Amino acid sequence: MGMSSFIIYPAIDIRGGKCVRLVQGDYNQETVYNDNPLEVAKSWEEQGGRFIHLVDLDGAKAGQPINHDIIGRIAASVQVPVQVGGGLRTLADVERLLTLGVSRVIIGTAAIEDRVFTEEVLGKYGDKVAIGIDARNGYVATRGWLETSEVQAEVLAKELASKGAETFIFTDISRDGMMQGPNVEAIVSLAKASGRSVIASGGVTKLDDLLALSAHSGDGVGGAIVGKALYTGSIDLYEAVTRIG
Repeated sequence: MGMSSFIIYPAIDIRGGKCVRLVQGDYNQETVYNDNPLEVAKSWEEQGGRFIHLVDLDGAKAGQPINHDIIGRIAASVQVPVQVGGGLRTLADVERLLTLGVSRVIIGTAAIEDRVFTEEVLGKYGDKVAIGIDARNGYVATRGWLETSEVQAEVLAKELASKGAETFIFTDISRDGMMQGPNVEAIVSLAKASGRSVIASGGVTKLDDLLALSAHSGDGVGGAIVGKALYTGSIDLYEAVTRIG
């Protein structure tokens, strides 16, 4: 079958140097899955993961990267590429991660609001940047999901694509963590509107969700980030990679 253009991104959420999973983004409700995120990353690689997704939760909260050391160790220890999000607000933060061997940085909602920064990063590192777009009913949500803007996700994606964005990570926040499955239509629509690759985030709970998304790889759906479902065992990474590529 060969390598699929659809990539499954096993997610590792790092808080206090440990691999954790937050319930609905709530810092008071966390489950520690493993004290050593490096071991987790290696195990996802061993099971066939082709790209690892890291979230610096402390960084996201602080507005600047915090867990540099462990992120650098992970990037150096696995052969597969690593993408990292969480608190990136300055070009220096971005460059520091890229210097540590990170393949792609994720600019999230708070950072998108700073268009000067976003366009600067895209102008310099467009192919090494993923833009995270969180949306509710088609409109961009910001500030930790508390507010919904008047900006349509597809309009924002088109604008940023024209500034050099090659990759978007799309989260339909009405579905995140609610075990409902991803909003395939919205993801495909965003890919077609922007003409760029869109990675689905949130809502992937079973293999069928990944199969439904990967069926649209020809439309620009480039992959899916999977977190909780891998840790609870409702998706087996090796099986998913074997089925999809």
